[in-house]
Amino acid sequence: MTVYNSSSVEETEALACEFAKTLKGGDVVALFGGLGAGKTAFVRGLCRGLGIDDDVSSPTFALVHEYGKKTRLCHFDMYRINSFDDLYSTGFYDYLDSGAILAVEWSENIESFLPDGAIRIDISRGAGDNERIITVCR
Repeated sequence: MTVYNSSSVEETEALACEFAKTLKGGDVVALFGGLGAGKTAFVRGLCRGLGIDDDVSSPTFALVHEYGKKTRLCHFDMYRINSFDDLYSTGFYDYLDSGAILAVEWSENIESFLPDGAIRIDISRGAGDNERIITVCR
C-alpha cells in the first residue's frame, strides 16, 4: 500500500500520470471515493500518462467512455449499478477480455465482482477543500 497526499486537482492528475506508466493492457484500476473526491481527475491523469489526448469526462449517463487508439482506456461509472444483471448489461465482462486498461469509478458498487488483481485506488478528502489522500493498493 502506498499513500499520496495531493493539494490540488493538478497534483492529483500529475500523480495519476506517473502511476499510468506502471499500467499494462488488461489492468483494472478500481476507483473508490465519494462524490467530488477526484476520481475523474485521476482518470484524466491516467490518460495523459498513457499518451491519450482525448477529452476526459465522467461517464455518468453513458456508463462507459473509451479513450485512445494504440493504448486504450475504458472509463466506467458504476454509480447506478446495483446488481450483477446491471453490471452485465454495461458490457463490463467483454471489456475485461479486450486487453484495454479499465478505470472504474464507484467501484464500491461492484466490489464483489471486481477481478482478482484489480488495483484499488481510494481517494478521500483531506483537511483542506482541495486536499486529497490517495491510497494505492496493488
